[in-house]
Amino acid sequence: MTVLPLSEAPRHDLDGTRFTSLATPRRGTAETSVWQVEIAPGTPATPHSLTREEVFVVLGGRAEVRLDTERFDAGPGDAIVVPPGVELELRNGDDEPLRLLCCLPVGGQAVVGTDAFTPPWAQ
Repeated sequence: MTVLPLSEAPRHDLDGTRFTSLATPRRGTAETSVWQVEIAPGTPATPHSLTREEVFVVLGGRAEVRLDTERFDAGPGDAIVVPPGVELELRNGDDEPLRLLCCLPVGGQAVVGTDAFTPPWAQ
């Protein structure tokens, strides 16, 4: 059993969004990457898909979600399940920061356009 201190977690800031790597292969996990996402109000969404199932849990705020052509709202405690290959847009639907916990199997990649890559916060 391992405890990974939050105080040592790498943080990645990208255009109004902060990713905090909580449990990732670089921090010692073998099968699951977990990170916290904080999206500032007004931050534009980045359409992308994943090569593996991704799960978000809303910790605070309100999320506006698009999965392919379907639209949803999600609030604290709600889980957002994104199947592989489904285009996702996730945006802050409120005037306070949107906070989410994200889980992705190790080896899962994001796909933007035709480029697949492992985001640094999942490594």
